Amino acid sequence: MSGSALCFDEFRLDPEDRRLTRRGAAVELNARYLDVLILLVEARGELVTKQRFMDEVWRGVPVTDEALTQAIRTLRRALDDDAAAPRFIATVPKHGYRFVAPVSAQPMQAGPPGESRDPAPPRPSLARAVIAGSAGAALAGAVVGAAYGLIGAASARGGGGAISGVLVLALVATLSAAVAGGGIAAGIGLGRRFGPRSRLAASIDGELGGLATGLVAHLVGKDAFGLLLGRDIGGFAGAIEGVIVGGAVGLALTEARRWLLRAAMLGALAGLSIGLIDGRLMAGSLESLVLAFPGSRFGFDALGALFGEDGLGPVSRIVTATVEGALFVAAMAWGWRRLAEPGYSPATPSRRRSSALMSSP
Repeated sequence: MSGSALCFDEFRLDPEDRRLTRRGAAVELNARYLDVLILLVEARGELVTKQRFMDEVWRGVPVTDEALTQAIRTLRRALDDDAAAPRFIATVPKHGYRFVAPVSAQPMQAGPPGESRDPAPPRPSLARAVIAGSAGAALAGAVVGAAYGLIGAASARGGGGAISGVLVLALVATLSAAVAGGGIAAGIGLGRRFGPRSRLAASIDGELGGLATGLVAHLVGKDAFGLLLGRDIGGFAGAIEGVIVGGAVGLALTEARRWLLRAAMLGALAGLSIGLIDGRLMAGSLESLVLAFPGSRFGFDALGALFGEDGLGPVSRIVTATVEGALFVAAMAWGWRRLAEPGYSPATPSRRRSSALMSSP
């Protein structure tokens, strides 16, 4: 395999350059574990015995079986593999391990010394990134706004205007979410074009985009209301909330396997964190506006009653923030995959496993 890179799933292994990348981003492994992976991939489909690992990787250095077990465990974590349902490294009990994923060899491209031989996937333009983020976030905003509109209609203090209230709130939530999503996506898009590609960098890029968007939202949503209407608006979504949600979005976009589920989980965790520190997302900000204008017919009484609270209390605020975070981050990840990275089409785990089984002897 000299002069060839070994590609499997969305990974690319270069034995000569001793690099493992995932969709263009480097995967960090120490030298010994990389040797284990190279041996497995080059012997794809064949049983690699424990003794062969000891001879070719540890080269006679006396180590226990636990050293090999730890190496395999680390590799599975790096490859996002599962020992119970392996896509890459399968255990052959009491004998060794077998690499079961299909592998293709690609000739290395000659280039100047120091230049990466592993071409990174196309980076979306800033405009495409913003459009993708805004579209996904707008979808989440429409769902949340319509839901809160219906809840507000059920809690309406006074008659009339229920349908128009639902439509207005859905529109406001859609536009607000689109702006927030566009700002976060702009930070991530700029970071991907001019900065390093890593999970930490993606999270920081999202946090910076969320910070800028949150500051603007706080300025317009709270300070402008106070200046124009002479009302002191209470808690309102701002920079802290933007940083937390933006970081979750950045991390979500680095996920490859079960990315939509993981995006929702990251978003839920972000929303839960915001609720626990008494922060505000859409529901909390709306409640602050309602409290600032006692004559408003809108309210969260019906929602609060589910948790034994009068209006949007601490528990219902945490619950709504968690749900909003999950929807927002998952929708942004979906929009990004569909619009910013239209070529991204990971196979389902079941399809990958069946392909691996077909390729093994």
